Amino acid sequence: MHRPHPTFQVNGAAIRTTRKAAGLSTAETARRAGISDCYLRHLETGYRDRMGPGRYAALRQALGLQAGDERLLAPAPPEDHQ
Repeated sequence: MHRPHPTFQVNGAAIRTTRKAAGLSTAETARRAGISDCYLRHLETGYRDRMGPGRYAALRQALGLQAGDERLLAPAPPEDHQ
């Protein structure tokens, strides 16, 4: 049985905030990450909220973040303690 590739659920608002804090345009960030500016806009607006590991790592690097930095990830859902 084929298993889907792992993905990262990202937080579009965090991506936008981090990009703007770095002083980067959408087009420049996308170019540095090797993704289209349309794809980046879709991530920032929440139209898309998942990224493959390679693209996620490239975006993180384009924004100047270290490998362990998780600020672009969506917050984990609260645990249900019943």
